[in-house]
Amino acid sequence: MVNEMRTLLHEAAATPPADDIDLAAVLAGGRRRVRRRRARVAGGLAVAVVGVVAVSTLVGRGSDGRDTPAASVVPRPDGPVVRLSDAHRAKAGVDYDLLSSYTNKDLDAANGQYYDGVTDDGKILFRDGPHGPQNKIRYALLDPATGAKDWLPPIDTGDQVWPTELGADRLVLAYAPPDDGADLVGRLRAYVYDRAARSWSSVTWPTLPRVSGLRSPVMGPDDRLYVGVPATVGSPPPGGWPTGPDGEADDADAEGDTYDLWSVSLTDPSDVRDEGLRVGAVAFTGDTMVWSARANGKNDRIHVRDLATGAEHDFDPHSGKRCNLLGFGAVGDRIVLSQYCGTYDDGRDDRVQVLTTDGDLVTTIQGSGIDGWATGGLLRVTSYARNRAGTYVYELDSGRFVRVSDANSSYGLGGPVPDGYLLWDTPVGRSSGPQEPIPGATQWLARWR
Repeated sequence: MVNEMRTLLHEAAATPPADDIDLAAVLAGGRRRVRRRRARVAGGLAVAVVGVVAVSTLVGRGSDGRDTPAASVVPRPDGPVVRLSDAHRAKAGVDYDLLSSYTNKDLDAANGQYYDGVTDDGKILFRDGPHGPQNKIRYALLDPATGAKDWLPPIDTGDQVWPTELGADRLVLAYAPPDDGADLVGRLRAYVYDRAARSWSSVTWPTLPRVSGLRSPVMGPDDRLYVGVPATVGSPPPGGWPTGPDGEADDADAEGDTYDLWSVSLTDPSDVRDEGLRVGAVAFTGDTMVWSARANGKNDRIHVRDLATGAEHDFDPHSGKRCNLLGFGAVGDRIVLSQYCGTYDDGRDDRVQVLTTDGDLVTTIQGSGIDGWATGGLLRVTSYARNRAGTYVYELDSGRFVRVSDANSSYGLGGPVPDGYLLWDTPVGRSSGPQEPIPGATQWLARWR
């Protein structure tokens, strides 16, 4: 399976503006990590997306008749700014306690076993597979203190399964296999594991429109799954995207994509609700639902709804004139936007922006080749910059910024974790060529202090 995905991802990398691989699918385990420009179908409900390539202001036209970007200096964002050079070195035993690690030595040759997330009571969802012609997967709950694995009863899922809720009482895995190769949309199915009864059940919703086959649903605080039904898709300008100073297609200031928001009950297949909202990306804090107007493109409005009163307000996040929203999430009273905003002579302008639900600018982490998302009550930032690669953590409450690792694996691994936990991965082995992935990866699980 990995080799098949590797071939597909090489093809996608050859034509970046048409990349259709979503992080939610990558996080399903053992997939090559692809840095991409726009996540064409990924722009609805995912908390995060991997990959940023930026853009600059357009001036004049090139020899091919298309607009050409201006080469200039990376602009400074509004509000407080933090850079990778501001990070202090994190220390095990001081900043975090290492709980567990697992190494796959050669994911380039075959699929493996992975940490797919952490339950609310601290057990690791351990995934084996997919393996074989049927892409079979099996799961266990691993105790990080002892290493003991409690293998769950078999379940017949597809290989692109999203861990949507990992609770102390139940596990919820979602699956939407595309039934249309062109539109990448399909019927949503959820698998629910009752941990006390040690049994699986599944549910589908006949009246729910088809959803993106590469989109992860979001669990709301009302115990409903929220999903995006594709509505509008942004398209390249006439003549295609211009070429940036780095020689690659420069697709910033994209139109962006929208979705119609629906929600479903996990216990009643007939309980399907059109929420009546056209959204870009959606997330929940403890007491609010937040959404953007668009995803995978420029976005100038963030909407906030109080879940108790229904009161709504919206604001301009002041992201920048040409910033494309690729990743969206929320934790506490903080909203996290992962964006790319330009390719310039002195680097790419990638940003991870943090705001309050009132629209106040908290900080912007700015750098070349970074992305970020809210996880475990923290902001995890991944850098691909040559001299500053690795995983960084920004503490949303204190503003403390630290560097956890010095390198990233070539694969997208991991899953949801409860507050206070951090899951990251590092490379193992050597690549066989400059365009080839490093074959292995180690996953690390820590409890943040």
